[in-house]
Amino acid sequence: MGSKIIADAVQFSKMLRSLQDDCKDSCIYEEDIQILRVNGGKHLHNIYTGDRPVFICEKTAPQIDPEDDKMDETHSDDETHSDDETNHEVKIELGPQPLTIMKARQLLSWYTMSQNSIVSPAVSPADLLPPAVSPAPLLPLWVRCDMADPAGTTWLGAETACTGNKVSGVKLYSVTCAGSTVDKGAFITLDELKQEHKRRHHPSLMVARGTAQYNLFGSTVVEKTAIESQSSVTVDFRWSHVETILETPPLSSMATLNIKVSSGDMRSPMYLLYRELEFLQMLADGLRTGETEWMEPVDSRSAVQMTREYLDELQNTVKTLQDQSTNEAVKVKTEMGTSETEIFNSLMERGDLDFIEQLWVRMKNSVTSYQDVGDCLKMVIKALQYGDIKPWIHRDSSSSLSKLILQSYHHQMDHVSLTGLTPVHMLLEMGLDKMRKDYINYLIGQDLTTLNHLSYYLSTVEDLQEQVIRLRKLHHLLEIMVTCSTFLCLPYDRLFLLTHKTWCTTDSASSHSKTWRTTDSSSSHSKTWLTTDSSSSHSCVCSTTRHVPMTRTTSSNCRSNLP
Repeated sequence: MGSKIIADAVQFSKMLRSLQDDCKDSCIYEEDIQILRVNGGKHLHNIYTGDRPVFICEKTAPQIDPEDDKMDETHSDDETHSDDETNHEVKIELGPQPLTIMKARQLLSWYTMSQNSIVSPAVSPADLLPPAVSPAPLLPLWVRCDMADPAGTTWLGAETACTGNKVSGVKLYSVTCAGSTVDKGAFITLDELKQEHKRRHHPSLMVARGTAQYNLFGSTVVEKTAIESQSSVTVDFRWSHVETILETPPLSSMATLNIKVSSGDMRSPMYLLYRELEFLQMLADGLRTGETEWMEPVDSRSAVQMTREYLDELQNTVKTLQDQSTNEAVKVKTEMGTSETEIFNSLMERGDLDFIEQLWVRMKNSVTSYQDVGDCLKMVIKALQYGDIKPWIHRDSSSSLSKLILQSYHHQMDHVSLTGLTPVHMLLEMGLDKMRKDYINYLIGQDLTTLNHLSYYLSTVEDLQEQVIRLRKLHHLLEIMVTCSTFLCLPYDRLFLLTHKTWCTTDSASSHSKTWRTTDSSSSHSKTWLTTDSSSSHSCVCSTTRHVPMTRTTSSNCRSNLP
């Protein structure tokens, strides 16, 4: 990994060095990045002090198709004679295009590494030139950014600091912008818009409607960088009595709540359960294909060590088995809570983990091979055979290990050959049992449904692959419920109604993504529409747009059909 980063830094440095020494004006890097060698005082006015040349990195502007260009120039005679003003097409030449904040940081990182001879001799600027030539410091580098981060970064820059002819450091620059602000009083009024609309189109009937859309699910901020998610929660407002342009939706407006949940979102309160479900899926895939890509262990201790410590603790304790399990469950719960955000408290945590469930928690956090799974289960079965432990389990447990534990109570255990994929099969059964109880605990505990509605998801008659598929469906439906409860604070009656509506789409629900719409009543899009009653097919649209804080955009439009 480190060698690849160094190689990329060397390649980028060579590109800049070639552009600087050959006195070229521009070059293309990685097909979609344009590097310009320009005068800094002209392009970075009031930002960069100095008249020396600088490098500017930006995204390559998209090429305009000549065929599309010809089509834009073609106008019918009827359109030309009807209204020259409305048919006039204004071509907007695309200006400089910014790069993402992550890409900009990567380019500056390469630039900085190329000037640091301590990092690696391979990156040293001296190695890029013949030994007899003393390399001149690279020109300053400025990268145009897309303002997608919370700070609204527009430029990132880097400039070498020299002691004599030797580079002693690199100065880093960051230019941020709060965004454009527009005086609302500068917009056309609703009455003026209506009059202009009538003057142009002479409508027989005019109707005004307003729409607005609010995005309630913000971006995740990691290291000052906004990370967009596939999950979204938006509210669409519609109202007919429009009083002003760009007005706030009135209380009488119709609101539609749109919820799109994508499993695996790090902002979700159920992210830890999702990771646990992914481990289940990994085991199921291993049974189906015979190959398993093990996840990175969460615990630094080995699976065998954790299992041995757990068995020793059960043997040495003087408390009852019930008290042991309760205390252990509290311990596991506390460890999970410290690594999760406060929002995870909305999901009811269980305090009744039995022996198998606690063993599952330890193994899923530490196993890294088939050998680990087999060794852990061998230790458990051996302890059961010799009567070293008498663990308690839930009455409705259906895993193979639970049956062995019940048999150990009567000292009549069946022989189990832990060869091949048998250990993985047993571990998968343990996880399915545990996670089913986790989901039941929340849904039943919140009085959102009954066991009869959950029978499809909780059935153990099907093979393990089908059980995992159904559990993923249940997980996704539960993500919708938890999202509404946590982020929207929906009242119980609405949450209960939404829960039962989801059961109607059980057979067609996807295990990855689903969108739900419900009426309920914060915004990224607001519009005011004017429509006219006419029979012609030609239409025109005039619109204005403004930007306000919280990425809210609003616009007003008028539409009509010419008679």
